[in-house]
Amino acid sequence: MSRVTTLDVGGLRVHALHAGVQHLDGGAMFGVVPKPLWQRRITPDDRNRIRLAMRPLLIEHPDGLLLVDSGLGNKENPKFRDIYGVENAGADGRTALEDALAELGHRPEDIRIVLSTHLHFDHAGGNTWIPADDPEARVLPAFPNARYIAHRREFEYATHTNERTAASYLPHNWEVLQERGLLELIDGPAGTIVPGVRVMITPGHTPWHMVVLIEDGGEGLLYPADTVPTAHHLPLPWIMGYDVEPIRTLNSKRALYTRGVAEGWRVVFEHDADTVGGRLVQGERGVELAEVIAAG
Repeated sequence: MSRVTTLDVGGLRVHALHAGVQHLDGGAMFGVVPKPLWQRRITPDDRNRIRLAMRPLLIEHPDGLLLVDSGLGNKENPKFRDIYGVENAGADGRTALEDALAELGHRPEDIRIVLSTHLHFDHAGGNTWIPADDPEARVLPAFPNARYIAHRREFEYATHTNERTAASYLPHNWEVLQERGLLELIDGPAGTIVPGVRVMITPGHTPWHMVVLIEDGGEGLLYPADTVPTAHHLPLPWIMGYDVEPIRTLNSKRALYTRGVAEGWRVVFEHDADTVGGRLVQGERGVELAEVIAAG
């Protein structure tokens, strides 16, 4: 099975990478949506968990390879991996993400930019790693030639946690990057990372969560990360219980849909294990997905 789904956005080639799966509580993933409704769309296991992809993006850009999010990494212990149902092992002590890169002929050393939509462990955990042959189990940058980009306010939020948010933010995912001067913090509600690749703040899941918009040749591709984690979350009120500000998520989704439908954006879902993405269209009951791309 291929670990890569490739799309062209104008002259830019974009790869959705299979970086493994996790299994999270279905009730938490769908918030106030009753279980009799959400389980019609996705079946939970005997621990009420649903299967979720971890799907970073790799953008082939003239300025160098740009990786958006990095999966969960290899640093967590067996208890953690059991609780969250993590299945992301790869070759040589690395993870499925590195295997996906290898399928494209790339190594971690080839990545020039790593962009984190936010710093939760399943999005930024692969930013660092522990080499399998290191007797001291040192945490190192996973992409040694890259500069790492996150939003300054998201970083402040991640490093000043409370009882509700602490479990999602694990310092070993960024501390060594900060120590080595590899972490670049950006400001503002929106900005260009490289020509054709833009970030926009979509508050809700976290106050400073970012989505990524790739635009080239009159085409647009949205990577909404946890604002719309799966195709099942396309309906406006289907919002995760993990979101710290769900009403702001609602407004963020509405704004994205208004522009996305008008401009014919495609979308790639980070966490949908069955659907990679498709095109946003207006249906009779709200925004729907056309030209669906199924996961391999």
